[in-house]
Amino acid sequence: MKTEIKNILLLLGILTCFSCATMPQSGLRNRLPGINKEGTMQINKSTPNSDITKKIEGASSQPSVTQSSNKTFTVRGVTFAMVYVQGGTFQMGATSELESDSFDDEKPSHSVTLSSYYIGETEVTQGLWEAVMGTTVSQQRDKKSKTWPLYGEGVNYPMYFITWDECKTFVSQLNSLTGQHFRLPTEAEWEFAARGGNKSKHYKYSGSNTLSTVAWCHDNSDKSTHPVKAKIANELGLYDMSGNVSEWCEDWYGSYSSGSQTNPAGPSSGSKRVSRGGCWENYERGCRVSCRYCDTPDYRIDCHGLRLAL
Repeated sequence: MKTEIKNILLLLGILTCFSCATMPQSGLRNRLPGINKEGTMQINKSTPNSDITKKIEGASSQPSVTQSSNKTFTVRGVTFAMVYVQGGTFQMGATSELESDSFDDEKPSHSVTLSSYYIGETEVTQGLWEAVMGTTVSQQRDKKSKTWPLYGEGVNYPMYFITWDECKTFVSQLNSLTGQHFRLPTEAEWEFAARGGNKSKHYKYSGSNTLSTVAWCHDNSDKSTHPVKAKIANELGLYDMSGNVSEWCEDWYGSYSSGSQTNPAGPSSGSKRVSRGGCWENYERGCRVSCRYCDTPDYRIDCHGLRLAL
């Protein structure tokens, strides 16, 4: 019934989108159409220079990364990769190639400088989540309601039906298993990586100006998530940063300012956390690299997932 009503409204051309700041429940759902819019850890021995150094410079600082090779980890039989993102400066928000479809909360665009970091090659899979947390996607769904359907199930599918709070627990447990310092990406780190970092070709979506080549979205998803890495990667070799599942970020949601920033960590407090990338339900506008979503940290829905940073 939910889908039928949505489709009727879309046909009538009256379903609209609002700024995340005005959304009473899920920013992701309200932007759905976008106006058509003992576990062991192993580091891959073939990867050189696999040590990193950590430097704490304050509450908002992240560990500094001193080498440029990707990393592979195996936890309880599940392997995942982290891609190196060389630090740089970029324009965040509604840049010229995105401004015509932008929402107010993407403005003003502003200069951001980031230190180097790692980000997940893919979204966290159901296989990795179960290895760390011990719960399946159906068990996560049951926390919402056993009457809700599943939208894709398998070890290589992205995990969903997870709250921001649960993601933080997942990260903590993963760090206990590996001795690493995994975390959620900041919103700025997420967008820089989605844009292709220093290799950016300034696409509207992560890796292309044609959404269907890089994303599972409303028009091609068949109302489901899909296994990760089934679409084309972006300039950095990252998959599914547009579409499939929306990805929780570390930041509280807040308005942008025009001033230049270095390693921004978002507002110091708030009521909602940021998620990015859009999902299998979204149209084009909601999957752009600058599009922002937000929800309360305890909000559980069928399209929220996560991607790790390090």
